[in-house]
Amino acid sequence: MTKKVRAAFEMQPVTVLLDDVLQTRPLDAAAKVSTKYKTVEASVREVGIIEPLVVHPQKGGKYLLLDGHVRLQVLRDLGRTEVLCLVSTDDEAYTYNHKVNRLAPIQANRMIMKTLDAGVGVERLARALNLNVTTIRQNKNLLKDVCPEAIEILKDKQVHQAALRALRKVKAARQIEMAELMVSSGTYTKAYAEALVMMTSPDQVVEQEPGKKEGASRPEDFARMENEIKSLEKDFAVLDESYGRNVVDLTLARGYLKKLLDNGKVVRFLAQRHPEILAEFQRIVEAVSLEG
Repeated sequence: MTKKVRAAFEMQPVTVLLDDVLQTRPLDAAAKVSTKYKTVEASVREVGIIEPLVVHPQKGGKYLLLDGHVRLQVLRDLGRTEVLCLVSTDDEAYTYNHKVNRLAPIQANRMIMKTLDAGVGVERLARALNLNVTTIRQNKNLLKDVCPEAIEILKDKQVHQAALRALRKVKAARQIEMAELMVSSGTYTKAYAEALVMMTSPDQVVEQEPGKKEGASRPEDFARMENEIKSLEKDFAVLDESYGRNVVDLTLARGYLKKLLDNGKVVRFLAQRHPEILAEFQRIVEAVSLEG
């Protein structure tokens, strides 16, 4: 007999007074000056809450906050009195913190382009994302002259924007090779991308437009790039040697912590009595995630 799947949320969201929302952990002063906080504040100020808070009902008409601490604080700082919430049927907060997909630069670029194509002005988008107009305009050209195959390889990687721009300096076949080397080494920095460009054969380098020719590379530039490559090769060799053993250790540790954090009572106890320990447990599990 097929087991019935229990819904994780009530079907209809509810509007809750901010005074009735109970935080499971305090938001420290440093968080309020962080880039994340400022970005959320700009978005809420410009377009309102996009992602509802997640709460679990408590006695006396109160709601325990499971996800959305920054959004809640932003709303309070902006003088709002109520917020739309999803009502969870369970009181564990681990899932919302762990099952997060961080936007990669290429994914963010596609979202920005779709938003602009939909008719949203550059100025309004910049305000909503807490970015300046110049950054938005530069982002529009981020993938210009980068071949589709290289974009596909790097689409979900945290590639530095300067590394993506470095790809334009070489032809499509070399762009694909560079993208594959970045993935295999797990290195997506500007320095590594520029080192790969420096090591590219002349016939694979894109000719500079008149008036845009870069200055000739100096011997010290080659030496710096060579040292960068050697350092990366050493790091890669060490990681490769210990990878198998570490995977086993990390899997065991992660499995134990995951069981703890899947227990709603444990999470609630830690959130109320030891929020700093809960945060560290969540950070450890996220840091050693082997799912992708």
